[in-house]
Formats: sequence, C-alpha cells, structure tokens
Amino acid sequence: MDRSADQTAFVAALTDAQLPLRLYVQSLLPGDFAAADVVQQANTTAWGKREDFEPGTNFKAWIFAIARYEVLNYRKRQARDARLVFSDEVEQLFAEDLATRDELTERRHEALRGCLSKLRPQDRDLLMHRYDADAGTLDEFADRVGRSVGGLKVTLHRLRNTLLACIEKQLSPARATP
Repeated sequence: MDRSADQTAFVAALTDAQLPLRLYVQSLLPGDFAAADVVQQANTTAWGKREDFEPGTNFKAWIFAIARYEVLNYRKRQARDARLVFSDEVEQLFAEDLATRDELTERRHEALRGCLSKLRPQDRDLLMHRYDADAGTLDEFADRVGRSVGGLKVTLHRLRNTLLACIEKQLSPARATP
C-alpha cells in the first residue's frame, strides 16, 4: 500500500475512534473540563506517531494507550502547577497590605461613628431603621413618624451625602494626627 492510502486509512481509523476516545478520557478525568484538550493532545501525538502504528493491529488499543499517557502527563502538570509557593518577601508584602487595609477600615469605621454622632437624633433613627434588616419597611417607618416615603428617601439621600463628606473630611491627610 502506498503512503497516501496508509494516511487515508489512518485518518479513517482515527475518525472512527473519536467517540470512544473521548469517552475513555472523560472516564479517566471525570468532571474535568480539560478532557477535550487531552483528547486533542492524544490526537496530535497519534498523528505524530502514525508511522509507528502497524496496520492490522488494534487501533483503539493503540490510541487509548497514547491517551492514557496524555492523561498522566496532564495530571503531572496539574499537580506541579497547583503548588504555588510565595517567597518570604511576597508573604511579607501581603501581610503588610492586609494590615494597612484593616487599619484603614478601622479608621473609616471610627470616622463613620463620629459623623453619625453629629447627626440629629431623628436623622440617626432614620438611618438606623433603613439599614437594620429587622426594622421593617420604609412605608412603616413613614407612617410611624408621620412623613411621606418620598420625603424620607430625599432625606436619606441628603444624609448619605452628608456622611460621605464628613467621613472624607475626617480621613483627609490634613486631619491626620502625627
């Protein structure tokens, strides 16, 4: 048989083996979305080694053996890539960044508490009601205080802007203590 006929027969055998090959690889890598990539790699490897295949032998067994090695190689790469080790300097940078973030969050909370204490009691009550999950609806609060829901929403908007400006002022560098 000539080379062209051999390649045609090889392509036909490879094409016929695709579904069983895919199912085989998926059984070795259950739930792993990379199974299709491993099948493709097995196909590429098989094509590169097509001269090694002996016509008349079991093509499926041959391609499955290639696929098994590709699965093993994939698992080795996954295991190697899963170990992410940081240097001491990187770990130190992470620790410093987290400490800085915690400090900034605490400063923001302190500023918020200070700004809330400057509000009128009825404005604080409105804010506390709005952000308390168990406090009920804004409609109920409006009925209780004798105001319209629309008026309360406008007041809430103004209070949020007032608090934001107050917090930013508290956190500004000019107010920082040495």
